[in-house]
Amino acid sequence: MRHTDEAPAWMPIALAERGVRRFGPGQSNPRIVEYNGHTALVGYDDKISWCSSFVNWCLGRIGIRGTGSALARSWLDWGRPLEQPVYGCVAVLTREDDPASWKGHVGFYLRHDAETIYLLGGNQLEEVRELGYPLDSVLGYRWPA
Repeated sequence: MRHTDEAPAWMPIALAERGVRRFGPGQSNPRIVEYNGHTALVGYDDKISWCSSFVNWCLGRIGIRGTGSALARSWLDWGRPLEQPVYGCVAVLTREDDPASWKGHVGFYLRHDAETIYLLGGNQLEEVRELGYPLDSVLGYRWPA
């Protein structure tokens, strides 16, 4: 699959999920449980980190195999690397000052400016939404192989 000027097929699916959010204590959003079913977190509720589950679910809806992992950094080994981001590519970020940490975040690239990268992703302020992150937190951009 190569990038074209058309939106990638997974982006309308991801965009349609905007507003899906974590439920309060004692409840669990069944849609997030469904996202988790596409990773090693099968059966987990919405209280765990689910950004990677969301990306796996979106890609799986159109038949693209994701990482199957709940770890955001698992996406660094998926597909092929991109030198520059393109709309809808998978962006992998670090969540700490230590880039060697196992912690991370993953979402779909929307745009960036001089300081901020904007992603559409799951578990962004506990919901599927657009959110900005420091541009220097990017570890890599990936595209299906």
